[in-house]
Formats: sequence, structure tokens, C-alpha cells
Amino acid sequence: MEIKHIVEAILFAAKRPMSCKQIQQVFPELEQPETADIQAALTAITEEYNARPVELKLVASGYRFQVKPELSHWVSRLFEEKPPKYSRALLETLAIIAYRQPVTRGDIEDIRGVSVSSSIIQTLLEREWVKVIGHKEVPGRPALLGTTRQFLDYFNITTLNDLPTLQEIKTLDVPVDKLQQQMQVTSEKQNIEEQRTETADRT
Repeated sequence: MEIKHIVEAILFAAKRPMSCKQIQQVFPELEQPETADIQAALTAITEEYNARPVELKLVASGYRFQVKPELSHWVSRLFEEKPPKYSRALLETLAIIAYRQPVTRGDIEDIRGVSVSSSIIQTLLEREWVKVIGHKEVPGRPALLGTTRQFLDYFNITTLNDLPTLQEIKTLDVPVDKLQQQMQVTSEKQNIEEQRTETADRT
């Protein structure tokens, strides 16, 4: 069977993004294609889906099929569960971590000019968008926060370089607005993917 068809089926059935190496390991050991052949298949699949409502997207953790952003609003109407709404305080905190990392909670409070709720930090940790990546060598050794691979996956990007550069940002409101817009789109899309996975598991 053509490698491209197998790779397409693997990605369609997968519940998470998959790297080229992970796809290769799904094949029996003696039948594993070269990574170059898998990459060629991924490129061909991506091109084939360019004109379709579903796309093969490369994110930080690998490749995944997803509804195109401009259609996610319509598809989300199939499901009763609505995407979560995020407060401006949470978005500001996430934006500061994304652009200034590694940062402590105190650093975030200095930038925002107000205290940061423990529930906001806890929510970001539970969503696995941020993690503790170390401790600052000052009295109390406060935790240093940074973004995660899941953050990149959720926001449909492969690296932090895909975020707008600081030169493009005049005030913190700009990245917050960009994050908020992207969060709502990806929330709807993520909701669609979770519902699709749950439906597949029941069949």
C-alpha cells in the first residue's frame, strides 16, 4: 500500500499531533520507510488538502488534521459545549509569560501593575500552557515560568518565533488582542477535535 495513504490514515486516527519519527514507529520494524519518504508523503498530503475545508497542519509536537480556522465557527455549532471564555487578566498574564519568559510572578505583577491571582497561574499550569522551568536565585527562590510545547500546539504555531515580534508591538494590548482572537478560534477548533475524538471512541 502507498506510504502516503498509510500516513494519512495514521494522522487521521491519531488523538495527538505526531512527528515524522513517531509516524515511522507505527510501521512494523521491518517495514519502516525512511523518514525522507514519510516527509515526502506529508508534503504531498498537505498540498492535496490545500483546497479542502480540512488541513494538515504542522505544530510544535508534529502534524495533525484540523478544520481550517475560517470554518471552525460553523462546525462548532454541531456541539452543545461552548469554548471557554478567558479573562483579560489571564490573557495579559499569558502574553507576558510568552514574551518575557522566563519570568516570576513578581515580574508579571511589576509589568501589569496589579497583583496576579493564584487561580490564574493555576489555570495556566492546569491547561499545560505554562510550566515552572527553574527558580530565580534571589531570596525565596521564586519559580520561573515559561510556555510549553502544548501552548505552541494550542495556538497553532511551531515556535515562539511565530508570535509577533516585540518591534511590531507598541503596547501590551496588541499581543493580548492577538492572543484573545487566536484563543477563541483555537478553542472552537480544539472543541471540535475533542468532540470528534470522543465520537470515534464510542464507535
